[in-house]
Amino acid sequence: MNIYFDCDYTILAMDGSLRPGSEEVFGKLVQGGDHIYIWSGVGLRTLDMERLRLTKYISGIFVKPLKDFKQELHHLGIEPWPDFVVDDHRDIVETFGGIHIEPYYFRSSEDGQMENLYQAILEYSRNGTCCHRGFKPTPL
Repeated sequence: MNIYFDCDYTILAMDGSLRPGSEEVFGKLVQGGDHIYIWSGVGLRTLDMERLRLTKYISGIFVKPLKDFKQELHHLGIEPWPDFVVDDHRDIVETFGGIHIEPYYFRSSEDGQMENLYQAILEYSRNGTCCHRGFKPTPL
C-alpha cells in the first residue's frame, strides 16, 4: 500500500520530537512491502525527516493539500495515489480512507498510538477493514 503520514501532531510533536514507535512502525511497514509517504500542510518536511533519520523508510515527501484534497493531488504533483492516510485531521482521512489518529502535541516517552496503528494497518491490509476507532473506509 501507499501510506501517507501527516507530520505535525501526527508523527511530530510541537517541539519537533518524533512520536514514540514511529520509526519502528515505518520499518515494519516497509519491510512488509508498503511504501511510506510524508506530507505536511506547512510545506516540504525533508529536513525534519533527515534530522530524524527517517529518509531510509520514505518513498516521497510532499506538500499536503489543505482543501479540495483529490483535485489538489494533481495540482501539487502528488503521486502515487494514497491507499491509506494517517492524520490527526479527520477530513482528509474521510476523503481517502485510513486512520484518524489522536494528536501528538507534546513529547512523551510512550503514547501507545503507533503500535495500535500498525496493528490496524495489518488488519486493514488483510481484511479491507479494521476495528481501530479512528478508521475511516475508502469512500466509494
